[in-house]
Amino acid sequence: MGTRGKPGIGAPGAGTGAGSRSRPAGVITRGTTNANRLRRVDRWLTGVHGRLLRTAADPLVVDVGYGASPVTTVELARRLRTVRADVAVVGFEIDPERVAAALPYAGNGLTFARGGFEVPLPAGRSATAIRAFNVLRQYDEDAVPAAWARMCARLAPDGVLVEGTCDELGRRAVWLGIGSDARPRTVTFAARLAGLGRPSELAERLPKALIHRNVPGEPVHAFLTAFDRAWDLHAPLAAFGARQRWLAATATLARDWPVCDGPARRRQGEVTVAWSAVAPQGRAHASWRVSALPDRLY
Repeated sequence: MGTRGKPGIGAPGAGTGAGSRSRPAGVITRGTTNANRLRRVDRWLTGVHGRLLRTAADPLVVDVGYGASPVTTVELARRLRTVRADVAVVGFEIDPERVAAALPYAGNGLTFARGGFEVPLPAGRSATAIRAFNVLRQYDEDAVPAAWARMCARLAPDGVLVEGTCDELGRRAVWLGIGSDARPRTVTFAARLAGLGRPSELAERLPKALIHRNVPGEPVHAFLTAFDRAWDLHAPLAAFGARQRWLAATATLARDWPVCDGPARRRQGEVTVAWSAVAPQGRAHASWRVSALPDRLY
């Protein structure tokens, strides 16, 4: 997806401060998108973080890097309003032509502006949630923490950054729930269950922080291997539909892995696990880890 970020020419950690308009932090993505592509993550955001949105003093949600079409940002605003009618949504893009093309869709609390990982919100305002989907896969792995830090600096103290990747039609996706301290809390795996061969097929949609870690010896590889085993164990349930097989497999998985959600969310083709269980190994990634399970699902 596009050109790799490089220091000094729009890499996540480069550029000016959050309020500056001179040079957005990041590089232009390929920009392809489709209607309903991000419906799974939006459903998770409104379901899991509905209370956060309802109780926010300033219900402001940001979409970073919406692409060549603003359709998924428009959909995000519509879905968020089912939780809170006065939510404000800002879509940021680096390419000024994409911003200009999105302006006709603005209105009713939805705006578009030029910006990147610095999330140039007006002074004094912080985001309740930031969605950044399909933008970090084009960067080197060691650039990811800087991008997280830039975006999370614009979050309210109890806010959440949702960063992940999905396929072109939004049928398979994996995303991280990251706190305002720029540390991940959870990883969510989501799929359209009809047509899913094995859970490990979701590996191709792992976020940049994990995509190169799906190898023997790494926790995320062990998790996906265990998921496949649980899926195979419950193969007889396929006669009753993929959802029943998924529910049984995730229940088996939860015996040995810190699964954070319950059957209600898993029925929708999701399963969320604590980041600490799948975080990359090695001292270089120590800052990405958390020492315990979250006390609430981020």
